[in-house]
Amino acid sequence: MRRDLERLVAQLARLDDLEDLTLTTNGSLLTRDRAFALRDAGLKRITVSLDALDNEVFRKMNDVAFPVERVLEAIDSAVAAGLHPVKVDMVLKRGANETCIVPMAERFRNSGCILRFIEYMDAGTTNGWRLDDVVPADEVLARLSAVWPLEPVKQNYYGEVADRWRYLDGAGEIGIIASVTHPFCCSCTRARLSAEGHLYTCLFAATGQDLRAIVRSGAADQALRGAIAASWSARTDRYSE
Repeated sequence: MRRDLERLVAQLARLDDLEDLTLTTNGSLLTRDRAFALRDAGLKRITVSLDALDNEVFRKMNDVAFPVERVLEAIDSAVAAGLHPVKVDMVLKRGANETCIVPMAERFRNSGCILRFIEYMDAGTTNGWRLDDVVPADEVLARLSAVWPLEPVKQNYYGEVADRWRYLDGAGEIGIIASVTHPFCCSCTRARLSAEGHLYTCLFAATGQDLRAIVRSGAADQALRGAIAASWSARTDRYSE
């Protein structure tokens, strides 16, 4: 994790035209004190990754040395700090953790957290989009609906990546991100900036535009703005589709 993360968050929070400021974490270092410090620095929301409640399954999925209990404590800390809504992201992989779908949903019903199920994706262009490892969104929905009836919910904004569903009994909502079986390239509004200063217009892109070189050249903000606009306007990546 970046040193003095709270300082970076505070710097970003001072940007006048920044609409939202969020963080995604595996929760390993998200103590109660840190959650409150991040909130005080200007963080608005947080997303925590958690792929299973069983420690053995969790470690196989993530290859980490810390237990599920630490992640659950991190989620509780985020809730206590008011980083709402706290989202919990669960990546699903066939043969690994699909049996955890219902237990995970049960754990976060009535918690105020939004559990999101994510189809196993070809991040980093590694698996060639083979469906062997994918648990389709339709299957996830069927498993959950068989236990707790659900109804669809409108998107919060254009380009939202998760399909939203809520429990009919009022126990909260879930999200399903189906970038493999129901790709959403046509409505994607996301861009990503790497730690090396490269702009990527697709999560699965292998190359990006070097913005750091422009910044370090001393060019005016207008040059940087123009480079970003040109990169976005020229994008042809519809990788999931």
